[in-house]
Amino acid sequence: MLRAALPCLLMIGCCGSLAGCGTSASHTTKADEHSAAQIERAEEQEEKQQEAAELNKDRELLSTIEARKQEEVAESKAKKIEALATTKAKKKEAAAAKKAKQKEKAAEAKIKKMEEAAKAAIKKEQETASKARKAEEAEAKPSSTTGPQPLGQTQQKPSN
Repeated sequence: MLRAALPCLLMIGCCGSLAGCGTSASHTTKADEHSAAQIERAEEQEEKQQEAAELNKDRELLSTIEARKQEEVAESKAKKIEALATTKAKKKEAAAAKKAKQKEKAAEAKIKKMEEAAKAAIKKEQETASKARKAEEAEAKPSSTTGPQPLGQTQQKPSN
């Protein structure tokens, strides 16, 4: 402020001394007072403008800070939501894997039962076939009371 006022005062002083050569002293003091008042008003106006500029800068800075804070809060919320979603997805995946394993075990158990049933059926069939063969063989064997007969001779029935 003092720097701005000093050149103005020097200029006024120079102008006043040049202009004051041919005029009276009372007229010069009124002009000096008028110039000093203008300088003072100009300085006050400049000060007000500087204060307004500083206020604007402060407002801009404050709005920037608030915007950053809001952005950080939004990012934080997004990260929390993402973490929850990831956790939920992992739980779902684990449950699905567990369910798949259970289905697989059930299918394996069913296959095993079917194989055992098939083996048992085959074994039963083999036993039945074996019994049938033995029965056929027993029927096909001649009885021990009748001995082997030569060809051409018929077997005689015992008389009672």
